Amino acid sequence: MGSPPSSLQEAQRGRAASHSRALTLPSALHFASSLLLTRAGATVHEACTFDDTSEGAVHYFYDESGVRRSYTFGLAGGGYENPVGQQGEQAANGAWDRHSHSSSFHSTDVPEAAGSLNLLQPRPVVLQGMQVRRVPLEIPEEQTLMEEAPPRAQHSYKYWLLPGRWTSVRYERLALLALLDRTRGLVENILGVGLSSLVAFLGYLLLLKGFFTDIWVFQFCLVIASCQYSLLKSVQPDAASPMHGHNWVIAYSRPVYFCICCLLIWLLDALGSAQPFPPVSLYGLTLFSASFFFCARDVATVFTLCFPFVFLLGLLPQVNTCLMYLLEQIDMHGFGGTAATSPLTAVFSLSRSLLAAALLYGFCLGAIKTPWPEQHVPVLFSVFCGLLVALSYHLSRQSSDPTVLWSLIRSKLFPELEERSLETARAEPPDPLPDKMRQSVREVLHSDLVMCVVIAVLTFAISASTVFIALKSVLGFVLYALAGAVGFFTHYLLPQLRKQLPWFCLSQPVLKPLEYSQYEVRGAAQVMWFEKLSAGLQCMEKYLIYPAVVLNALTVDAHTVVSHPDKFCLYCRALLMTVAGLKLLRSAFCCPPQQYLTLAFTVLLFHFDYPRLSQGFLLDYFLMSLLCSKLWDLLYKLRFVLTYIAPWQITWGSAFHAFAQPFAVPHSAMLFVQALLSALFSTPLNPLLGSAVFIMSYARPLKFWERDYNTKRVDHSNTRLVTQLDRNPGADDNNLNSIFYEHLTRSLQHTLCGDLVLGRWGNYGPGDCFVLASDYLNALVHLIEVGNGLVTFQLRGLEFRGTYCQQREVEAITEGVEEDEGCCCCEPGHLPRVLSFNAAFGQRWLAWEVTASKYVLEGYSISDNNAASMLQVFDLRKILITYYVKSIIYYVSRSPKLEAWLSHEGIATALRPVRAPGYADSDPTFSLSVDEDYDLRLSGLSLPSFCAVHLEWIQYCASRRGQPVDQDWNSPLVTLCFGLCVLGRRALGTASHSMSASLEPFLYGLHALFKGDFRITSPRDEWVFADMDLLHRVVAPGVRMALKLHQDHFTSPDEYEEPAALYDAIAANEERLVISHEGDPAWRSAILSNTPSLLALRHVLDDASDEYKIIMLNRRHLSFRVIKVNRECVRGLWAGQQQELVFLRNRNPERGSIQNAKQALRNMINSSCDQPLGYPIYVSPLTTSLAGSHPQLRALWGGPVSLGAIARWLLHSWERLHKGCGAGCNSGGNVDDSDCGGGGGGSGLTSLASNPPLAQPTPENTAGGGDQPLPPGPAWGPRPSLSGSGDGRPPPLLQWPPPRLPGPSPASPAPTEGPRPSRPPGPGLLSSEGPSGKWSLGGRKGLGGSEGEPASGSPKGSTPKSQAPLDLSLSPDINTDASPSRAAQDFPCLDGSAAESGTPTGALGDWPAPAEEQESPAAQPLLEHQY
Repeated sequence: MGSPPSSLQEAQRGRAASHSRALTLPSALHFASSLLLTRAGATVHEACTFDDTSEGAVHYFYDESGVRRSYTFGLAGGGYENPVGQQGEQAANGAWDRHSHSSSFHSTDVPEAAGSLNLLQPRPVVLQGMQVRRVPLEIPEEQTLMEEAPPRAQHSYKYWLLPGRWTSVRYERLALLALLDRTRGLVENILGVGLSSLVAFLGYLLLLKGFFTDIWVFQFCLVIASCQYSLLKSVQPDAASPMHGHNWVIAYSRPVYFCICCLLIWLLDALGSAQPFPPVSLYGLTLFSASFFFCARDVATVFTLCFPFVFLLGLLPQVNTCLMYLLEQIDMHGFGGTAATSPLTAVFSLSRSLLAAALLYGFCLGAIKTPWPEQHVPVLFSVFCGLLVALSYHLSRQSSDPTVLWSLIRSKLFPELEERSLETARAEPPDPLPDKMRQSVREVLHSDLVMCVVIAVLTFAISASTVFIALKSVLGFVLYALAGAVGFFTHYLLPQLRKQLPWFCLSQPVLKPLEYSQYEVRGAAQVMWFEKLSAGLQCMEKYLIYPAVVLNALTVDAHTVVSHPDKFCLYCRALLMTVAGLKLLRSAFCCPPQQYLTLAFTVLLFHFDYPRLSQGFLLDYFLMSLLCSKLWDLLYKLRFVLTYIAPWQITWGSAFHAFAQPFAVPHSAMLFVQALLSALFSTPLNPLLGSAVFIMSYARPLKFWERDYNTKRVDHSNTRLVTQLDRNPGADDNNLNSIFYEHLTRSLQHTLCGDLVLGRWGNYGPGDCFVLASDYLNALVHLIEVGNGLVTFQLRGLEFRGTYCQQREVEAITEGVEEDEGCCCCEPGHLPRVLSFNAAFGQRWLAWEVTASKYVLEGYSISDNNAASMLQVFDLRKILITYYVKSIIYYVSRSPKLEAWLSHEGIATALRPVRAPGYADSDPTFSLSVDEDYDLRLSGLSLPSFCAVHLEWIQYCASRRGQPVDQDWNSPLVTLCFGLCVLGRRALGTASHSMSASLEPFLYGLHALFKGDFRITSPRDEWVFADMDLLHRVVAPGVRMALKLHQDHFTSPDEYEEPAALYDAIAANEERLVISHEGDPAWRSAILSNTPSLLALRHVLDDASDEYKIIMLNRRHLSFRVIKVNRECVRGLWAGQQQELVFLRNRNPERGSIQNAKQALRNMINSSCDQPLGYPIYVSPLTTSLAGSHPQLRALWGGPVSLGAIARWLLHSWERLHKGCGAGCNSGGNVDDSDCGGGGGGSGLTSLASNPPLAQPTPENTAGGGDQPLPPGPAWGPRPSLSGSGDGRPPPLLQWPPPRLPGPSPASPAPTEGPRPSRPPGPGLLSSEGPSGKWSLGGRKGLGGSEGEPASGSPKGSTPKSQAPLDLSLSPDINTDASPSRAAQDFPCLDGSAAESGTPTGALGDWPAPAEEQESPAAQPLLEHQY
């Protein structure tokens, strides 16, 4: 290596030697030195290792052409490649190849700065390809420094041809990867070889058959070659690929589709030549004839030849998507099934439908094969009708996703697997949603077990009564007229009257909800009379009218088939009747809003317009249901296209849009043809790059997205600890705000299905899209599966602070149009509550409409305060530190481990020095400006100064503790509090960079402590490691509670001056408030469990701001606007984004396709796409909402019927009857009186108005004549009055039945001695807080009491035999407002103080708290609004 020169002469000699050696350096090194050495301190040197990327390091390498090149690293990772295109480059390259090291560089070309070139590296390197070759340093100066690198090694792969015969494939790894796709395993190799062989065989077979001639043979060979080559190197990305990057599934699409088409061509040709089926004429079309098969073959042939064009446009989906789409379409349009959520669910749903159809087919075939007598229906056909309706009802109530059902079966059959999964997931907070879903599915199955039997029996009886044959001439038209009238009123007139803009003419809804005029919603939405009417009409429509229509059509068609056996094939006719009946009944049960129009068109078309084409009403109805679904799709597509390209509201997002707008006008006919084809195959019609040019995309299922993309929240449970402490992941607003959309999803899961049934969202169907908009929440709700009493949906939440385009569209859907008074170019005004001409015209040219302006949903109101403004001055920080100290003292005194800490020897030893006179902790963290107990004399924190400020608070907290503790100033308790308070403040100062007095470090430290980052750096605080609960249970909650108290200080500064008020406030906050960091999993768990209030300190760090916010959440009912969006608009825009970003690779963040377009909500819809196509902050998993979980609908219809509920109802009815008969025979009372405790003394139920309130029961006036004084106790305090008089006297109604006293039975007619004390009302008793302020029996079943509740006046736990529990699900008049917490709030005597005082239960003078109303095990998880 040598040493640096020690004298001037040695330095000059070294410089000369360096200059002479530089003459032999390669030209690239001199060039690099001339460029880099002009900078100060720059040193150019040859790299000694391959990883040397320091400034001035020169590397040599050969490029892909074998040319020698060099690269010199510059400052900050930059560098210079050898740009010397030497005049004699060919000579230099030739010399390099001939092992000659001559250089064309001369010493005169080197600047003087090159003399400082440092060549003291031990062994320079030469990069040759991927190899590094060391060059010895001992080279004569007359030779060049670099040796000639040998020729680059050629990489090759051995390819096995025959046993013992190999051939070399001369390709590098990257070159080979660019040529061929990499297979991931043996299965892919076998599949690729098999498919390529099958493509070749089928292509050869079709060529041999002579299906192609002339130029079409060449075209067909090109198709074969493209299909085989796609197995070697697939098109990435493909036009039908739904994802970025390599999609291995798309590689098999072309060969699979080619094989299917070739087999179809061969099969159709064989069927046309053989004609195995006799021709059938259906609706004027001849099916299964030779011309029919040959025509279908020619269509398949032309489609196969168009494969290159088809795959270029992406008209065929990838294989798994196509399979799911086909199975879903067959199940929905053939058997009346619901939408599928995955290929597995599609297979399961179709298999379930096929199994049901196969079971029914045998009964139907057996019924129509035997002749029917006149005016008689065979028993087998009645059995078929009963099974058909029952199975249709059961299948309509089941979801297509068997996951929950399988989970329920597994928990019953394999409980050990369930326990094992629970043990593995025990580390995380339990999610109540799976158990809730299993309970709901269990309820549905129990209900179906009873209802299916009842439906089958009733249907059998009705079918066997021959009513459909006897009244065949008139019954059909009566049913059609009734179905049309009810459907028109329920699904057209009522929704239009409830819309925000009825018929786009009126400015206000005609039928308004109760919350419409409220500025701020205070409670849940009230059920209005028209909502009850709508739900009742839908129930009648689903379960009475349409089953009668289908049964009438089945009976008439079966009678026709039996009467004319030559006209129809019995086997085919039985199949059609089974499939059509199953489909029509399931469709009527699942989606009644679309049925009345289908029925009306069927009657009009086949009874009045073309009666000669009718093939029986059942088959006509089946065919019209298919046709109407496609016509609805076509109507939605045409509305979307016309709205999007309307010239008076077009928004050009780019120059291409301005060019495409006039270009699309001459192609309107082609656009209409595309709309027809897309409606036929249920494919989206998407605008090309967001312009006015529309092209058809590939077919998709109703779910639309092939991937199951769900948002994964970033919190402390899924990030490393070092990442949490240093970089604070997930601190952006979007990640933190996503939890509110997750809670919104849970709220919708609880109420969505019931709200849809009540008509609060208007008409709905599978695939519909809605936008929920409030002050800060904007979410798109996509309905996927719509069943009978269930809805599967997906919610996509948008950013709180969206882009400019999003804000403009949010304004468009939230602004009112009532103020618009324009008519063309003038403003004549408008009639009251009627829209102006311009407003009415503009609303008709929108792809969305407001269906509800006041939709009430439970959520969280969010308020954020800037923490900097609250802690700007030192006085405010001093208040925070003071509350911090007091909170630590509170948690120390409340800790159950306080005795253990006081007796701990290590802690006592560490804290003993603080009692010494003159001791003070003089840490630089503490100062007079923020510490109230700062000792200015000792310049620190001392125990006397601490006691002077906080001793009173310590003594009060110790007095509230159950066990006595020493409270002197030098007691262990005070010493421990002092040590912990010093530790907590020192931790805050350490995190805040203690020497800094500015606000930013203080907020940084406060946030660090708030999230639990306590760093104990002082040796004086290491005693806290004796028990980590001192940090976790005392200091950490102390800093969080201090923040809440500091916030309350602004509203009432003097509120917490008294120790009692402060203590009660901390206790109340600890009970009802969750204070946590937003990255803590407990934060998410608290929100999803509907905690009333939450508080957090948020650090928002993004490109524009770095600020701290105090986030306060309060659970309340929020008001949303419900906007229904044209579903074809959503599907088309989603498909356009996928094509533009994935296939066309447009990465422009300001592309024209996402600019705002108010008429179509283009930006909001495109923003809701799956990432990375869109940027939603939350995408929910597919969530199923059941009607049984809606409390209002449950109260309206009653709960699910089960065997247990029926048994309890029968038992309760029998006991009431028995009790009433006994009471009537003994005292002449009635059943109601006996049920309420009447019969004693022959007095019945007395009216409240005719009885003055009794005096307040006291020990002086409760005993008869005063000779029997009652023992005093805390339960005899003053009680609030229910009558509002303020004297605290309960009405005499509550005296029945009297409490059990020693003596005769209450049922005995003998009167008791003296009056008996009445009992204050509790849950299940008389309450004055009804919906209208009237008296109501809250929580009772009529007059029978709630389930599991003791009789009125009886001691707690002594339920009489006559009080049998009653299931809540059997009575619609349920008042669930009563709860123990509310009763305890209204009546302080029920807070348990009597129990603590030692008064025995049931004794006189004790008010036994009523038992909490117990729901049935099946109903309780659904009635509790808690996740």
